[in-house]
Amino acid sequence: MIQRTLGKNGPHVSALGLGCMGMSDFYDPAGMDDAESIRVIHHFLDKGGSFLDTADAYGLGRNEELVGRAIADRRSAVVLATKFGLCRGPKGEFLGVRGDPQYVREACDASLRRLKVETIDLYYQHRVDPKVPIEDTVGAMAELVRAGKVRRIGLSEAAPATIRRAVAVHPVAALQTEYSLWSRDPEDGILATVRELGIAFVAYSPLGRGFLTGQFKAPEDLPADDYRRNSPRFQGENFQRNLDLVGKIRELAAAKGCTPSQLALAWVLAQGDDIVPIPGTKRMKYLDENLGALDVRLDAADLAAISAALPAGSAQGTRYPAQTMAAVNR
Repeated sequence: MIQRTLGKNGPHVSALGLGCMGMSDFYDPAGMDDAESIRVIHHFLDKGGSFLDTADAYGLGRNEELVGRAIADRRSAVVLATKFGLCRGPKGEFLGVRGDPQYVREACDASLRRLKVETIDLYYQHRVDPKVPIEDTVGAMAELVRAGKVRRIGLSEAAPATIRRAVAVHPVAALQTEYSLWSRDPEDGILATVRELGIAFVAYSPLGRGFLTGQFKAPEDLPADDYRRNSPRFQGENFQRNLDLVGKIRELAAAKGCTPSQLALAWVLAQGDDIVPIPGTKRMKYLDENLGALDVRLDAADLAAISAALPAGSAQGTRYPAQTMAAVNR
C-alpha cells in the first residue's frame, strides 16, 4: 500500500482511505448491513489500508459505533478520523452547526464512548460555525489535544481565510473537502493555501457520490430513500448532461485498461502526494475495485486528455442543494 503523510509532522496513512459514512446513512439505507460493513473494513485493513473516516453525524452516532466494533482488536493498525459540528435531531433532521467550546468538549467525549477508544487520531470540525469565532473552536480542540483525547485536529469545508486564522491558534493536520473530476472547487485557492501551510488535503466524494463509477444510467437507479435524489447533479436535465461526462470517462478508462472508478481515483491521486482520497463503499467488490486505482499510472498525456474531456466546471448543477451549499467554504 502506498503511504502518504497527514500534514508536516503527521502520521503516515494509506494513500487511499476508506469513507465509512454510507455504511450507516444517506446512500441506499435499505442495503445497509453492519456485518458486511465490518468485513469490508477488515478487508481494507488486511490489504494495507489504515485511514478510516467517520463522523458523529453519520447515522446519529451509529457509524462511529460500527467503526468502533470493527477496529476493537486492530486499533494499532488504524489512523482514525471522526468529526463533530453537524447537529441532528432524533429523526435525523439537521439542526444546524455548533462550534462553541462546550459543545466541542461534549461531542468529543461522546465520540470516544461510541468508538470505544481512548484517543482520536484526527478530529475534524465538520462544518464551520458562523456564530462562533474559529479561534474559539480551535482553541477548544487544542485543549483536547493537550488532554490526550485527540492527537491532531482538522477542518472540513473551511475557506482559506478561516484556515489561516485556525493555524494561528493550533497546527491543523488536514483539511477535508469534496474533490473529484466533477468537483474541482478546491483548485480555486484552497489547495494553494493548505500547501503553503503544510496541511494535508483529504478528498471526500472522489467518485462524485458514485456518479463517476458509471453505475447509474437514470435517476430511477437510485433507491427511493437515497439522499442523492436530493442532489442537483442527480436531477432533471443535469443528470443526463453529467451522464454524458461519465461516458467520456468510460472511454478514457477503457483505453487505459481500467474501470471508470479507477480512472477517477487515479486522477485525484495524481494531483499531489499531499492528497488522500477517501472513497466510501460498503461492498467488498467496490473496495477491491477502488484499491486497484493504486496500480493505474497516469502520464502527462493521460492527464491532459482527462482535463480536456472534463474541464473544471463542466459538471451540471451544484454539489449540494442551496441551503447546504451555504455551509461549505466558510
